[in-house]
Amino acid sequence: MSKQYKLVTCTINGKLMEKMVDVRASLTDMLRDDFRLTSVKKGCEVGECGACNVIIDGECFNSCIYLAVWAEGKNILTLEGLANPDGTLSDIQQAFIDEAAVQCGFCTPGFIMSAVEILETGRELSDEEIRKRLSGHLCRCTGYENIFRAVKKTMLRRLGKEKEAEAV
Repeated sequence: MSKQYKLVTCTINGKLMEKMVDVRASLTDMLRDDFRLTSVKKGCEVGECGACNVIIDGECFNSCIYLAVWAEGKNILTLEGLANPDGTLSDIQQAFIDEAAVQCGFCTPGFIMSAVEILETGRELSDEEIRKRLSGHLCRCTGYENIFRAVKKTMLRRLGKEKEAEAV
């Protein structure tokens, strides 16, 4: 049986990229193997753990169940694309450190990408809404409360609510 390939052109972390990919390959495989974006983790490979989450055209997706060929013309953001132009960490990345929301680190990139989707709404979400939006992730180190605090504090700070953020 011969493999079929297709040329995929998309924007990854702000850069226009082109790659010939096997039509059966997942976006996870393309990002990791072809572009060495290793923040995109291979966890369950069935869309249940969230370790492979990336932002595609502003929406968070499990890249393990998203075919690479579907990325044609899309704008993809991975954890590697979050750093500030001067190389410093983004506010949400720094919040994960400040709140000790990073334990073994395997699930962290996916959690942060879901947090980016939450933060980009520009709205103040309820605790219940934040928890629901983070619920598609599995963390074996059980850092859920620290992760929740990092996301909530960053959301409040972005909305100019510094006092409320400090009270979380």
